[in-house]
Amino acid sequence: MTGFSGTQPSAELLARVRAGEVGGIILFGSNIANDRSARSLVARLQSEAAAGGNPPLLIATDQEGGEVRRFPDGPPDEAEADVTSVGQARANGTATGAFLRHVGVNVDLAPVLDSPSSPANFLGSRAYGADPSRNAAFGRAFVTALQAQRVAATAKHFPGLGTAPANTDDGHVWITTPKSQLDVRLAPFAAAVRAGVDLVMVSNAGYRGYDPSGLPAVLSRRIVNGLLRKRLGFRGVVISDTMGAPGPSGHADAALVAVEAGTDVLLELSDEQSTTAFRQLFAAAKSGKLPLADLRAADARIAKLKSSLR
Repeated sequence: MTGFSGTQPSAELLARVRAGEVGGIILFGSNIANDRSARSLVARLQSEAAAGGNPPLLIATDQEGGEVRRFPDGPPDEAEADVTSVGQARANGTATGAFLRHVGVNVDLAPVLDSPSSPANFLGSRAYGADPSRNAAFGRAFVTALQAQRVAATAKHFPGLGTAPANTDDGHVWITTPKSQLDVRLAPFAAAVRAGVDLVMVSNAGYRGYDPSGLPAVLSRRIVNGLLRKRLGFRGVVISDTMGAPGPSGHADAALVAVEAGTDVLLELSDEQSTTAFRQLFAAAKSGKLPLADLRAADARIAKLKSSLR
């Protein structure tokens, strides 16, 4: 999944979409002139994918609510921290799903299911609050309502950034919270998995309690495969947070390691970065370094999701 600059994709990006080298696009505010142009943009991208004989693209955006809305005129109006009831969370999911479906977006990179331990946590108003049980109820309501509109929800940032001492976009963050306390904060993610959430976004922080090596979660097989898939039973699509962040980008062959850990979709913010990642994975698959069985398993999960969103 790649981002791009401007309100129109480059000829190079369109060629990559047509060639099947891109399976998804993320839209940011800088890509969206208005709702009508965004709908036209998405239609053009999907047309290029179809022209190459490829499945439809996943078209994603961050429509969390409040200040984090790539479509500023779209719901939810209030931030997650201002949601006060399950009914309100459900209504937000329904409205958001209907809006995004209208403009051609089929993946919402929301809801945020972290449980901040302090008001000073960098997530601020993006999270529902400090109570994991409350967050589980609100998150489940948003997820099920959003997906009823055939827009995939994304539970993030697994296994939780509630005790993160800093923003993972600014530096590699290690979370030293004991495993027992981390487990308590898994409740919203477990509830989302039970509710059938389509995607889970894995964070770029390292969690000593889950993987003593301190590897960013997205690169950790103990966390992606062991904790998320085996312990919580998640069978859907695992998506990375931005692979260009300091955590994963500091590791050689990060794209390869992330896929080996069980990540299905690599989120790159530029066409240049996604081209590099694609070439790394293609070379690793061709040489046998990356088992085709792993790629086929990821492909099957992504194909199932894409089919459900048609």
